[in-house]
Formats: sequence, structure tokens, C-alpha cells
Amino acid sequence: MPDIQETRTTLAEELVATTRSLNDKQEIDRKALDDIRRRLLALAARRELWSKDDYPAPPEGELQSRYFVAGEAGGGISLYMNVLRSGKTVPPHDHTTWACIAAVEGVEHNMFYTRTDDRSVDGKATLEMDRIVEVGPGNAIAMLPDDIHNFEVRGDQVTRHLHFYGRPLETLSERKAFDLENGTYKIMDVGVKTIV
Repeated sequence: MPDIQETRTTLAEELVATTRSLNDKQEIDRKALDDIRRRLLALAARRELWSKDDYPAPPEGELQSRYFVAGEAGGGISLYMNVLRSGKTVPPHDHTTWACIAAVEGVEHNMFYTRTDDRSVDGKATLEMDRIVEVGPGNAIAMLPDDIHNFEVRGDQVTRHLHFYGRPLETLSERKAFDLENGTYKIMDVGVKTIV
């Protein structure tokens, strides 16, 4: 009988391979992305695969640890486990590739935005918030490359969420981070170093 690590590796690699097959057959649109989201949600529901022993919380004083779970050789579809402490917040940003997030434990509050400027001035942007989605166990979200969101972890909790991208996070060098107050944007830093 396979152990937890073998099962996790097998299921994560199957998700990547199935997603690649889907991606090769068609352009990833909202319908295809919803299928990917459902598959990620099913993997997140296997809570025994994502324990705090295998994916510990960030050290005291830090708010985030990101772990690489599975991905295509040479930089393609990539799956991560993101472990966050309360107080973690990320500015509004796009991804420049499709992205799905599914909760294993805890709740991320995701705010989604529409860009309202005409995009005629580099570095300038205005956004309007559309909705807030609480991503907790049993829930997942999916985003196309230009969708804009931010998230925060509220209350007193440690969250564990699977983050699934069309390309490795470390290669997303054109992501924009938006400053709501000043109506500007800049290229977004990748953030914490991924633990492999």
C-alpha cells in the first residue's frame, strides 16, 4: 500500500498531466479553467496529504512559506502549497497565466477587481472591487491571466492552500502589482523563496 508521500506525488503528477492534456487540446478559457478548478478542489479535499508535518507553518515572525509540490520539467504547469499566517496580505495583482487556488485548511479572503482605466499610460491604473470570495475548505477559485485579485488572511489562523499555475510562479516576471491609493502599478516581486 502506498504511503502518504507516494500518494501525494502520484495524485499531484496526475493533476499536472491531465491539465497539460486539457491545455494541449484547447485554449484555457473560463469553461476549461472551471474543470481545472474542480480537479484541484478534489485534490485539496484529501486533507491527509497536506499535513502540518509535511508543510509546516512559517517560522515565528514570518507570514508565508511556499512549497513546490509538482510541475512539468523545464518550467510549465506548477503546483504549490502556500502556508500563511494571519496578517498576510498581498496587493492586487494579475498573474499573466491562468491560476487556481483551493483551500485545504483555513480561509483566504480574496478580493476581485475590474480595471477601469483605458490602459493608455504605462504605470497608471485604476481598479474597482467587484466581489469578495472566502476561499475555505470545499471552495476554490480560478483566474485567467488578466484577472486581478488580492488576498489576506484574517483572524488567528494558519492557512494551507494549493496554488496551481500555468507556468512556474518564479517565471512570472511581468505580473503587475496595483497600488489602489495612488492609481499606479509596478512589476510584482515573486515574494518568498519557494521551498523545494
